Amino acid sequence: MQTGIIISLAVYFIAMLGIGVYAWLKSTDDSEGYLLGGRQLPPAVAALSAGASDMSGWLLLGLPGALYLGGLSEAWIGIGLFIGAFVNWLVVAPRLRQQTEELDDSLTIPEFLSRRFPTQAIPLRVISAVVIVIFFAVYSAASLVGGGLLFQTSFAGMFGSIPEMIGASDYAFGIWITAGVVLAYTMFGGFLAVSLTDFVQGCIMVVALILMPIVATMGEGGVGPMTRALHNVDPDFLSLTAGVTFIGFLSAVTWGLGYFGQPHIIVRFMAIRSLKEVPTARNIGMTWMGVSLIGSLGVGIAGRAFIERNGIPMDNPETIFIVLADLLFHPLITGFLLAALLAAIMSTVSSQLLVASSSLTEDFYRLFFRKQASEKEMVTVGRICVMLVSVVAAVIALDPDSEVLQLVSNAWAGFGAAFGPLILLALTWKRMTGAGAVSGLVIGAGVVIWWIAMGWNSSFLGGEGVYEIIPGFAAAMAAIVIVSLLGKAPERKQPLDEPLPAQ
Repeated sequence: MQTGIIISLAVYFIAMLGIGVYAWLKSTDDSEGYLLGGRQLPPAVAALSAGASDMSGWLLLGLPGALYLGGLSEAWIGIGLFIGAFVNWLVVAPRLRQQTEELDDSLTIPEFLSRRFPTQAIPLRVISAVVIVIFFAVYSAASLVGGGLLFQTSFAGMFGSIPEMIGASDYAFGIWITAGVVLAYTMFGGFLAVSLTDFVQGCIMVVALILMPIVATMGEGGVGPMTRALHNVDPDFLSLTAGVTFIGFLSAVTWGLGYFGQPHIIVRFMAIRSLKEVPTARNIGMTWMGVSLIGSLGVGIAGRAFIERNGIPMDNPETIFIVLADLLFHPLITGFLLAALLAAIMSTVSSQLLVASSSLTEDFYRLFFRKQASEKEMVTVGRICVMLVSVVAAVIALDPDSEVLQLVSNAWAGFGAAFGPLILLALTWKRMTGAGAVSGLVIGAGVVIWWIAMGWNSSFLGGEGVYEIIPGFAAAMAAIVIVSLLGKAPERKQPLDEPLPAQ
């Protein structure tokens, strides 16, 4: 069995590294090529790259685990995300693609903000970069936790005495292996390598998420036996509304607000080949996301029924995808399914590493140390920064008690509150000022950190917790509007004065 799994994973790793070499030869001569792939992503690649970098191991670990424990009522997170992603494609994607190119070909989100609000250029670039690096270190760590869980659950003993020789557990060994492969193709291939591997990984993920719930359901005799098994667990297990309070519902669906402020997702909009291809990319991306979310929900629900009917012990619900892959499939197929999990993990980590690296190089190194640095030097510094951020993320992930969904929710809220209102209003509201932009960025991130530190995301005023993105997003939006209206209206012509083509 182990031989079949190793063969499948070896083929997957070689393919990812091969894509990295191809991208290294094709698009890493200058900063635009390394950081945005020369703005030449086809719609399908941009769409699946955005989706794969978005969903991460959360799609195959965190969400199925939540469904496994809480039933169908946990699906509101997925519903909120789907709505948020659609609005993001509709409102942000075309405007960001157009305006970043018009504003002196901005390559990063902080660079775009600094050129949109030149009176506050340096504060915006520096604060944005700090927020990006801090939250992406946590976010990348959340994804690497998935790699550690995979090796701990499925690959224990598979690598002989190697983990012991280097003084690492199977969990820690999995983290370093995952980080190492991602680091290799991201460092050398840059944005094009990340986007192309995301496309392949997105295809693998959606096939796995269609296949697994179908096999798990049919293996138990079909929908009827599965439903009865779940009814024995909880009569309301398949209810979308049972036990859902207003606060719980709001905390779940407002995950969708986070999309507007996720740098590793919206940077894909900047790289689409042309503005007129955005609607095509949107349709492909939303179809992929809808199918993937339904499959993820199916893994949690069908997996719970399978575990209950067969009396299998389940210590960590977030490993249900891994357990089903081991129990239900031939080793070669198991290897493919586990590669799908690695794909989900690696696609997000690589995107996050590259965005964090771009902020460190463009918004710190070039801004403060080497304003006249050559393109070759900037690419080299970018590769070094990718390595540094990946090491920090791996160290954070070494805690074996980390929960994927919790880490992701914290980082998602941080980005959503700090950048969400800022990006939305910067793209659509001409009256917005630089002072308003800075205030929204600082207050959004600050409120999220404060809310988490006070524990109010777990328990608020003696009741259930309120997801930190809600107060953070609202506070940032209010700060931007109030500070902008109190200040002098911008006088220069903005790119958003130009009409967008029909969507």
